[in-house]
Parts: sequence; C-alpha cells; structure tokens
Amino acid sequence: MPISYQCGGWTIEWQGVHGNDLTVGTTILGAVKKTVDPSTEVVYMENPDANFVKTNGFSYAIVVVGELPYAEMFGDSTNLTMIEPGPSTIRNVCGAVKCVVVVVSGRPIVLEPYVSQVDALVAAWLPGTEGLGVTDALFGNYGFTGKLARTWFKSVDQLPMNVGDSHYDPLFPFGFGLTTQPSEQH
Repeated sequence: MPISYQCGGWTIEWQGVHGNDLTVGTTILGAVKKTVDPSTEVVYMENPDANFVKTNGFSYAIVVVGELPYAEMFGDSTNLTMIEPGPSTIRNVCGAVKCVVVVVSGRPIVLEPYVSQVDALVAAWLPGTEGLGVTDALFGNYGFTGKLARTWFKSVDQLPMNVGDSHYDPLFPFGFGLTTQPSEQH
C-alpha cells in the first residue's frame, strides 16, 4: 500500500493520489521489512491467488486492505464496502494461512463478511507516513491500548448506529479493543 493511501485524502497532493511521491515516510510493508529478523523472508504480492499462498508454504501473512484516499465529497459512499482486491486477497490468503488483516481507512467500512476468515484484525485507520507505528503494535515491540472511538457496524443498513439505540447490534461495539504489554523492553 503506497504512502499516499496510508495518508488519506489530505496529503501534499490533494486526494492522496496514487504515485504521489512528494510525501516521504515508511509504508507498512517497508516497516515490516525493517522490523523482522534479517533472516526472515518477507514476500510481497499485490494480488495473490490461493494457489500462490498454498504452494509457498508460508507460516503467517499480514494482509493490508482498505479504501482509496478521499477528501470532501469524493469520499461520499452509500455502501462503505472494501474495494477490490481487498476482499479477494482476504479470501485467498486467510483461507490458506494464519493471517492478520490490517485495515487502512478513514472510517469504519463493511468487514462483516470477512471477519470469520481472519485470525486477527487491526483498524490502523490512516497511519500516515509512519508504517513503523503499525508494526510496533503488530510485532509487540511496544505496549499499546487500542480502543474503538466509534461503533463499527455490520452493514450500512444499520446506520446511523449509536450506543443506546434500540437496534444497537454492532460488529464491534464502541470502546472495543485491547491493551498489551511490550514483548521486550526498548
């Protein structure tokens, strides 16, 4: 995922367009490569099929998905669904190996059809230029508290949804999350 996608719509180049090389930083992929042991092989494929995953005998996968950058009315959406290849990547990878799905988005998006296929789910929101912040949490290098500041709905048919509503049945409730301790001291 390019830096422009991690930053969202308000970057040096408005709308966070793909190919925006004006904003420098560390992508989540770059951060994974910097974080793992040098002997660990990190394999990246933009749109892996299930056969690729199965035949390579991977131990684990980190799947980064989300939505395109947007600002103002360009972000208006009536369905808030994940864009392709996100859904097919989750199916292909998480169906074959233990996986963590990292969602990069500026708002909750529909995840309910995919949650049962993943081993762990991280709402990274828009981490900006600092992919290392995401890997610090993923690899347990630092303790953190991550709690949802808003309710995460199952489908757009539930919107609007707020704590206390009679129809309140979210995918993840307001305040859902966890607190961890670092795996090693830094």
